[in-house]
This record gives sequence, C-alpha cells and structure tokens, in this order.
Amino acid sequence: MSKQTLPKIVVIGGGTGLPVLLRGLKRFPIDITAIVTVADDGGSSGRIREDLLIPPPGDIRNVIAALSEVEPLIEEMFQHRFHSNGDLSGHSLGNLILAAMTNITGNFAYAVQELSRVLNVKGKVLPASNQIVVLHAEMEDGTIVDGESNIPNSGKKIKRVFLTPEAIQPLPETIRAIQKADLIVIGPGSLYTSILPNLLVPEIGKAVVEAKAKKVYMCNLMTQDGETNHFSASDHLQAIIDHIDEHFIDKIIVNNEPIPEEILQRYEKEKAVPVKIDEEQLKKYSVQIISDKLVSYDDGIIRHDTKKVSEIIYRLLLTELVERYQL
Repeated sequence: MSKQTLPKIVVIGGGTGLPVLLRGLKRFPIDITAIVTVADDGGSSGRIREDLLIPPPGDIRNVIAALSEVEPLIEEMFQHRFHSNGDLSGHSLGNLILAAMTNITGNFAYAVQELSRVLNVKGKVLPASNQIVVLHAEMEDGTIVDGESNIPNSGKKIKRVFLTPEAIQPLPETIRAIQKADLIVIGPGSLYTSILPNLLVPEIGKAVVEAKAKKVYMCNLMTQDGETNHFSASDHLQAIIDHIDEHFIDKIIVNNEPIPEEILQRYEKEKAVPVKIDEEQLKKYSVQIISDKLVSYDDGIIRHDTKKVSEIIYRLLLTELVERYQL
C-alpha cells in the first residue's frame, strides 16, 4: 500500500501523553500527522525559547523520538538530558539539535522536517505554529496568569486560556492534513496547557470543527493539580467545547480500570486522582463512550497503555473507513 492510499490520522496534543499514543500507532499501516503545541515556556525549552527567540522544542522533540525508527541508542542520545553545574545542565541534546537546525535554516518548521527525515520519523510532525506564542489563563477571580509553566502554579481555578499574539498562523500543511484526515484524535495531555493551545490557533480550531473526519477525545487518566482538580470526564469535554464554541467531539475514550490503592497513594502529594467517568452526564453530549482498561503502571507511574490505546484508535479508524467508503 502506497503512502497516498494509507488511511490518514491526525493526532493533536503535547506533553507526555501524546508520545505514548504515537509509539503505539506507528506500528500500524497508517499515515500519521502529529500536531504539537508550541506554548511551552519552562525548563530547557523555555531557556532556548528565551535565548534564541524560537518556538520551544521540547514537546516536538518528544514526538519526533516517539515516531522515529532508529537504533535505540540513537534515540537515547537524542533524548539525553545533561546534568552538570554548567550552562548545559537541564538541556536535552535533542532540544539543542533542533535549536541549531533552526539557526542554520532560519525556519523552525523546516528544522523539524529535516530532523524528522534524519531520524526516519514515521509520519509528519508539525508545530501548531511556526512562531513564538504565549499562553495566558484568566482565572475565575478575573486575574490573568501569563506563561504555560506558571498557570498550574497559580493556586486558582482556570476560567479560560488564550494565546497571544492574536494573529497566529498555522502551517498550510497542518490545515491540509486536518482536512484530509480519516480520523482526528485529540489528546491525551494536559487539558489547558497541551491540548487547548493547539485548538486555540484560530485556523486549526476552525479546520478541526469543519473536518469531515470523526473527532475522538482521549480523556486523561488522572486529574492535574492546578488545571483539572476534581474534573470528571464531562468537565474535560465541556472545557474544550467552551473554548471552541462548538460541540464537535464525536467519541470519547475513557478508562474503566480501578487503579490500585498503593499506586494512588504515590499521587496524593501531587493532588491527582482518577478522572471520574460520569457516563450519564457524558450521554447528554451525544458522544460515543468507549470504555476499557487503559492503564499501564511501568515504574509505578500511571500512563495510558500504549498498545491498548493504539489498538482502539486503529479499530476506530478502520470502522470509520468502512462506514465512509462502504468498503
């Protein structure tokens, strides 16, 4: 099957959740496009963004690593983070390589494209924007918090998030990928700081809403302190709808597996608890609820099970193709 005839899937997100899904999806015969947030301003990414005035490379780096098909040692080197007392401390080698290629080419998106080619990435990795953007949050008390890394630490409940500058342009190939997609997957990832910053790029949000493909939201397993405290699955869904002013989600994937108490105790200091699956409330949104055991506990860390969630997405994609083209 040629690349032109492979079923097309677009995955939108960032943070640690998106690479988990992509590592599983790349095993299947599909054409993957990952649209990745560029709102990060913390850690190595934030330092590079501030010093070199380029979009932050961290989330992009993780997605490239997830989709690359190279020797494990090469990927490990790309993801290596320096620990020292000098200026390199905290920087990831992959972030520095992306920064160097951006300086050489003068174009962040082109640097991502070239590095993807060098690392034999399966699919396309596209930044949500080719320019620096800043994420802001308006809190329920009316105060504004600036910067993605500051939002979860404000100690206040988020009312809405928004981007500056107002005139943010996505890459043309991002819009084309959304328009041609056979399935669009949103998440998993931090709701306000990884997922919504993509959809708040005006043309991206509009293209997703108008796309013919079914839209699937993969709900987070746990709440996140400073972002989604006490949020149920329907609260996540409502936040997305509120920000886009459209109800465009067709399906939601949720976990129905109880998490062992000893694992939950490790998350108490992070004030994170399992996302409540309020099925009766979800039904009011007329979404198809896909509920399954989705949790992996590698090293005692709660993550989506890469194999399980990718298999669910692939089955949904095949079902969509059969229904659309009557195969």
